Amino acid sequence: MLQSAIFLSYLLLSLALLCALVRLVRGPTLPDRVVALELMASLTVAFIGIYALNNDRPAFLDVAMVLALTAFLTAVGFARYLEKGGHRGDQ
Repeated sequence: MLQSAIFLSYLLLSLALLCALVRLVRGPTLPDRVVALELMASLTVAFIGIYALNNDRPAFLDVAMVLALTAFLTAVGFARYLEKGGHRGDQ
């Protein structure tokens, strides 16, 4: 039962990653692309978490945590860039 749930999780995360990739390519604005990248980072964290659960490798959870923190700091940096009057693409 656990293996089928893990397979379903991989399948749904892959579908979500594909949708985020479409949004990243199509845009139309820079904030849309950044949100898509943030979503892709979050989905990658989920992939790593499921992999760690499936293969009994808890060390990969540290990798997922570092990736999540890096993605958060990237979002904060981008928000500050836009706040200071950076390029938005929709103006």
